[in-house]
Amino acid sequence: MKINKLLGLGLLTAVFFASCTDEEIVYKEAPAAVSKGAYEKGVLVVNEGNFGSPNAEISYISSEFPTLFQNSIFNTVNPTKVLGNTAQSIGFNGDLAYIVLNGSNKVEVVNRYTFESVATIQTGLQNPRYIAFANGKGYITNWGDAGVATDDYVAILNLTTNQITGNIAVAEGPEQIVAYNNALYVAHKGGYSFNDKISLINSSDVVQTTITVGDVPSVIEINNNELYVLCSGKPAWSGTETSAKLVKVDLGSNAIAQSFTFAAGEHPSLMDIEAGSIYFMKGKGVYKKDLGAAALPTTPVFTATATTVYAFAAQNSKFYVGDAIDYVANGKVTVYDVAGTLQRTYTVGVMPNGFYFNN
Repeated sequence: MKINKLLGLGLLTAVFFASCTDEEIVYKEAPAAVSKGAYEKGVLVVNEGNFGSPNAEISYISSEFPTLFQNSIFNTVNPTKVLGNTAQSIGFNGDLAYIVLNGSNKVEVVNRYTFESVATIQTGLQNPRYIAFANGKGYITNWGDAGVATDDYVAILNLTTNQITGNIAVAEGPEQIVAYNNALYVAHKGGYSFNDKISLINSSDVVQTTITVGDVPSVIEINNNELYVLCSGKPAWSGTETSAKLVKVDLGSNAIAQSFTFAAGEHPSLMDIEAGSIYFMKGKGVYKKDLGAAALPTTPVFTATATTVYAFAAQNSKFYVGDAIDYVANGKVTVYDVAGTLQRTYTVGVMPNGFYFNN
């Protein structure tokens, strides 16, 4: 019986192939990837604009075709709208980008890949700075009134209605904010003075604790369950100059695990973590510190050609430097490889202050 079944199967297979010509055999190709939009793969550059003027804009640099570049993509896609005054930052949530405009006291919500306008959030904000997302909500840091140290807060955003539903009172000068395990960490750089705190907001929207790190925590970034904080220190013109620090916080205990102190007179304010290394800028120099290194580096990897360094990012073995030049004219973005060789220079908008990778 087994032999008969095998013979029958062989005859059936032979008949099938004999009945099909080459033209009749259909080969299916894998479907081509569908683009999400013109700005899907690239770098969004936030151009702050002149203070008090509605000339903030977003530039786009393609990561696949480095020569593809476009200025003012918000205004190009949405010609009946004006982005606004003093663009501070961008936050990504799903397919949406939230552009925080400090001078206009608003957040513009767009599709992050097409840049088509979705909503404008204009109530419940006062000097907004940065945005993060956790627990199905958005959280926006706000300085409050100028010169008032007791009215700073984090606004809670309903992501369905795009309405502010509540505030969390925090210490003065809330700036960068990052989410981690349904909690939020807020750096208090100091809005109209100086601060040295990180606030931890828990999933109940309550400030659970504050962590004293170092004066003027300018940049915070999470890597491998640890929070890295670049504290710039108080400048000499403040009258009480203090040293800059690089601080590592264990997010399991929220205790300081390591602290490195910079030399007197050094006040770095730009940092990024890429491929297991911390990169930061002192003046125009780009320095590299491996995460496990026991000391701060003293020699730069390379020196940028910028006139006035205003922004910095490291991504996919490339380094991006924003140059504000004279704070009035259009700025520039310079791109370097890992050896510090200049790859590209782009003329962007006024005061490029941040890079956001739209992958």
